Amino acid sequence: MTSYINHPLLKKDAIESRLYQQILAGDVLKKGNTMVVAPTALGKTIVAILVAADRLYKVKNSKVLVLAPSKPLAIQHEASFKDFINLPCTSITGAVKTDDRVTRWEESRIICATPQTIESDLLNGRYDLSSVSLIVFDECHHGVGSYSYVYLASRYVQESKFNLILGLTASPGSDKFKIKEVCENLYIQNIVVKTEEDSDVKPYFNPVEIQWVRVKMSSELEKIKEHVDKSLKVRLKALKNMGVLKTVSVNKLDILKARGRVQGEIARNTNPDKELFQAISILSAVINIQHAQELIETQGIQTFNKYVARLRKKKTKAAKSLMWDDNFGRAVKMAKEAEKHGWEHPKLREITNIVKKELGDEGQTKLKTSRFNDKSDEHSSKIMVFTQYRDTLEMIHQKLEKEGIKSAKFFGQASKDGEKGLTQKEQKAIIKSFKKGEYDVLISTSVAEEGIDIPAVDLVVLYEPVPSEVRMIQRRGRTGRKRTGRVKVLITNGTRDEAYYYSSIRKEDRMKNQLIDPDVLEELNSSAIERMENEKRVKVIEKPKKENDFPIVFADSREGNSKVIRHLTEMEIDVKVRSMAVADYQVSDEVAIERKTAKDFVDSIVDKRLFKQAKELSEEFKHPIIILEGDDLYTGFINPNAIRGSIASIAIDFGISIIPTRNAQDTAAMIKRIAVREQNGERTPIQIRTDKKPVSLLEQQLFIVESLPNIGPVNAKNLLQHFGSVSEIFNASESELQEVEGIGKKTAQNIRKVIDSKYLYFEKEIKEKKLL
Repeated sequence: MTSYINHPLLKKDAIESRLYQQILAGDVLKKGNTMVVAPTALGKTIVAILVAADRLYKVKNSKVLVLAPSKPLAIQHEASFKDFINLPCTSITGAVKTDDRVTRWEESRIICATPQTIESDLLNGRYDLSSVSLIVFDECHHGVGSYSYVYLASRYVQESKFNLILGLTASPGSDKFKIKEVCENLYIQNIVVKTEEDSDVKPYFNPVEIQWVRVKMSSELEKIKEHVDKSLKVRLKALKNMGVLKTVSVNKLDILKARGRVQGEIARNTNPDKELFQAISILSAVINIQHAQELIETQGIQTFNKYVARLRKKKTKAAKSLMWDDNFGRAVKMAKEAEKHGWEHPKLREITNIVKKELGDEGQTKLKTSRFNDKSDEHSSKIMVFTQYRDTLEMIHQKLEKEGIKSAKFFGQASKDGEKGLTQKEQKAIIKSFKKGEYDVLISTSVAEEGIDIPAVDLVVLYEPVPSEVRMIQRRGRTGRKRTGRVKVLITNGTRDEAYYYSSIRKEDRMKNQLIDPDVLEELNSSAIERMENEKRVKVIEKPKKENDFPIVFADSREGNSKVIRHLTEMEIDVKVRSMAVADYQVSDEVAIERKTAKDFVDSIVDKRLFKQAKELSEEFKHPIIILEGDDLYTGFINPNAIRGSIASIAIDFGISIIPTRNAQDTAAMIKRIAVREQNGERTPIQIRTDKKPVSLLEQQLFIVESLPNIGPVNAKNLLQHFGSVSEIFNASESELQEVEGIGKKTAQNIRKVIDSKYLYFEKEIKEKKLL
């Protein structure tokens, strides 16, 4: 007989009583900030719900914040929490309007959200985390670098008086230092690992059988690859002769390192040798060839041909040199012929056979019956195919459709080669159809690895292995949720498929060993505890009681994705995000700052944006500044002298000061210094440029008249045509104003009110000073 968990906030008979889940929840509540590492389908969300119910019950009027890396996953969590807890629950994502987000935050006890949206709202001061008694980081392995999880964890520890952090993941990674970084960034003090081998888990876990299916490259593919290999060998020998490489036996990482060294050499020289630029071009061609090799070995003819078509469109020397290369040209010609004859990678035939065998005549009949009745048949086989590339996805889709197998393509929102990406609405519709049995097979790129609510499938087929243990675990987790799962991984013999296979196995074993090693766990836990203690010693950053306490910086809304605003708030700066026509930051009426990363600076030289922006900046502000962020200014393909010439022109021709900074944090510190110096401890009003200054006399006249109440461009023009000048408009009576087409009684009254009313700013300022 099934028993259920009883709790004042949990719905009756909603959560089955599983001892291991209750023990996990108890550990979190007893030991503090915890990372729970457990395979997919073991019910990590239930653990979060149990912890949330306890916190909400014991910490009165508090909230629980559940964070997920994607909108679909956040909405999925919202549905789960609503199913089990008797408290107001909502979701907050970028798709929700600002005012609605604030209302949802205020009216709900459980908020499921995307981290970027919460970060944006916090930076804009829409709400804070002081009332949050638990924060859940789902897929917590994302908590590295500058990802929003890192900032939110830090902000939460500072703002909440009763904080508790729960991290959930199936795969924290094999790198001990990355796991340590996650623990430090999210203040994790305790790591709990559950595996399918644990005795208390086994009764609830469906095993997943993995089969590695090996195929042999066809003779046609071997011949094509032979010519591509020759093309690569010629270039590697040239790089060795130039002293760029020590050996021709190199991989992709070796080439990237070599390119970095050459770019560094270019940056250090005032007049770089032409041979360095030649080396950069050859290295770029090598990267292209290595990718072409991978496509031939692991993907197929069609995918290779589409890649070549994209290379033809490129105007770089590297791409052109490949098109002129005899060996590469022969490979391209042979690949075209192969596609005409319908020759394909053996994987394509193998995957077709696997799907046919899995579905079978009986399975097909059930699926067809299911479609006719518009009801899902739970016993019908559901198959999911993963592939790295969208081109390969299209190839598999076409093949299955030809074989009479109904398949659906599932990929991301980005457009590619004229094909639009799928919107989230379209993605949801495809998944819904797949659930209902309208498709036999769901073919997906990496977009479905995590963060998408996809139904459990009977069989997962990987068109190629991936070298990442995290991604392998995520893909595997799509099967075995309701019954024994199966995974088949296709490997081409003697290719990088084998290397990727062994790499993922090795990394996963290393991850498991590290997570059960007592010494490693102690080291990880102690580093997080040490950081927690340091945070307690540091002065807690709070919003000032008086608005005048901090310097003010206005930031353009387009800077929201940069980390500069985040760092400014950490430095006790009152940041106001606005839509600005010119500049990224403004600290006074006279001083504005345009921030450019080294890459953006170089790109803006190439696409000719730089001088247009410099002209607008110098026209709008008395003291314009450009902050040049990053130390990799000369590592691109553009000649350093062209970059130096642009910098000189900005400084001399436009009179713009250029200040170098190392990174986003350094940029924030510099903006703070400028703001402090410019404002000198006083908060004088700053006129923000929401529109560019009008240039011609007519533009200036229209600009002034359009600033009057309810006056747009059409009415402004009508007023000027009727009265002849701005002064005549300002001197006109209400009745005279109403003579103009489009100006009614109310508008005329409002215009006269603005013109005639006394300026009250100084009276307001005197009152405020008296109150102080």
